[in-house]
Amino acid sequence: MGRVRSVLVRPWAIGVLVVAVTGAAFGLYWFQPWKLWQEETVHEALPEVAAPLAPPAASPSGQSAAPAPAGPVTLASGELISHEHTTSGTVKLVRLADGSRIVRLENLDTSNGPDLRVWLSDAEVKEGREGWHLFDDGAYVSLGELKGNKGNQNYTVPADIDLSRYSSLSIWCDRFDVSFGAAELADA
Repeated sequence: MGRVRSVLVRPWAIGVLVVAVTGAAFGLYWFQPWKLWQEETVHEALPEVAAPLAPPAASPSGQSAAPAPAGPVTLASGELISHEHTTSGTVKLVRLADGSRIVRLENLDTSNGPDLRVWLSDAEVKEGREGWHLFDDGAYVSLGELKGNKGNQNYTVPADIDLSRYSSLSIWCDRFDVSFGAAELADA
């Protein structure tokens, strides 16, 4: 008859294993490293909306005044510069024919990451590391989650937002409080 040997696992070893597995799971959730290899391309067309129907206003000479532009009008624009991650593309602040406003990202190319947002901000855009953490220091408004790290995308600007308060846009990583890239918005 053979001897059966029982193997006892020490309680501290189980505790170490539980802590290691929990730590690894939390780290994967928090950093989401797989996103660095995932591309999300979004191609949205510039929205076309019908201009509101209004009778043309008469000028003092009795002639009808020129109608308001029927299509989208670029109010401000800028080129994205890199911060924490290599970022390029064009940002446009556009007023549509119905008076609504959008931020349009064109030819966006940046890294993917966890919890990326599109922010309008009053921060000055600075190159290099000194520009990475500025955008949450003053006034800012989030226009929502970044839809994809590549392509052409539209973000609605709420009607109650005073655009004169905001001079820049940042692709902001809310999880790590860092700008992936930003653009200074200059009047068109």
